Amino acid sequence: MQIMNTFSIPEIHEDFTINGKTVDVDRLKRMSQNLIKTGEVYEQEVGHFLLEWLNDKDYIVVKTSGSTGKPKKIKVYKAHMVNSAKATGKFFKVEEGTTALLCLSANYIAGKMMLVRALVLGWKIDILPPRTNPLDNVYKQYDFCAMVPLQLDNSLNRLHLIKKLIVGGGTISEHLKTLIQGVKTKIFETYGMTETVSHIAARRVNSKKREKKSIYFKALPNITLGVDDRNCLVIKAPLLNKETIITNDVVELETYKRFLWKGRYDNVINSGGIKLYPEQIETKLQLLIGHRFFIASIPDDALGDKVILIVERDYDKIAKLALQNGLQNLKNLTKYEVPKDIYFLPQFIETDNGKVQRIKTLELVVNMKH
Repeated sequence: MQIMNTFSIPEIHEDFTINGKTVDVDRLKRMSQNLIKTGEVYEQEVGHFLLEWLNDKDYIVVKTSGSTGKPKKIKVYKAHMVNSAKATGKFFKVEEGTTALLCLSANYIAGKMMLVRALVLGWKIDILPPRTNPLDNVYKQYDFCAMVPLQLDNSLNRLHLIKKLIVGGGTISEHLKTLIQGVKTKIFETYGMTETVSHIAARRVNSKKREKKSIYFKALPNITLGVDDRNCLVIKAPLLNKETIITNDVVELETYKRFLWKGRYDNVINSGGIKLYPEQIETKLQLLIGHRFFIASIPDDALGDKVILIVERDYDKIAKLALQNGLQNLKNLTKYEVPKDIYFLPQFIETDNGKVQRIKTLELVVNMKH
């Protein structure tokens, strides 16, 4: 069955249903228009996307998150979105008849792609508000769902309702990984970006076999990986993007299909001639700090860059002393990785979809110092 021609309205899989309703193109258009007119905000977002998907253009316009730079709008071709949906179906073994739950905003690529997968692969998808606790009022089981880490954290007691779960939009903390061990749900951390039409790689994070290879991301079908001279990931995915994508993600490449993510090249700290990756330090600190935090650096005459810790909470002198003692006693931190200063901010600066804007938040600290 031909799912889509680039310049014509994509066909809808005969098994596709949305909120329990079977629809053809005309019915889906009417449903979308009705959602826009009478629905809640999240339903209006779904309606707007579906109408854009069903128009006669061969692309849609998508917003990037803005977590690693200024948010921007880019064109994503519908043919590439269809190819991505098929790759997801094959990789995760979720074909026609899959029951799926959308609890992400359809304003961003992750939410849009859940709808495209349903349309292309023939899923039976239900739409819920993109809340932090999406499963609280769910009483049926689903085969497949996508969440961000915060939603996973707030859904631990109801994960039995999801058979396979993909988690993106941020890293899963070591503490959260500990909590999901032994859960029957197959949980995967994904790697991707708007330019790659959602995820291009994934790794199981609660496998019964805690083998070393589980720390590596594995690429989806028809994707080839490499690195540039900075050891940053290079992605060749001709079915998803005509251009070779050069990322700013520093990785350890095991094969052309598998890699270990180390951190953002933009965030690398050169302290006393030693290269440090903030994300790796953060992983070591996660069990020590109960609040949101991140590692950054500020200029230093002796070291070049001085490692600092920024914590999202009101200033507390006792808490700062306790944290300083805890850092000194952490055996897995090297002397170079120990933060030289700790700063408290009552609130971090975020993107529209809740990701921390490190550079802008760090500017608050720098301004606070002067």
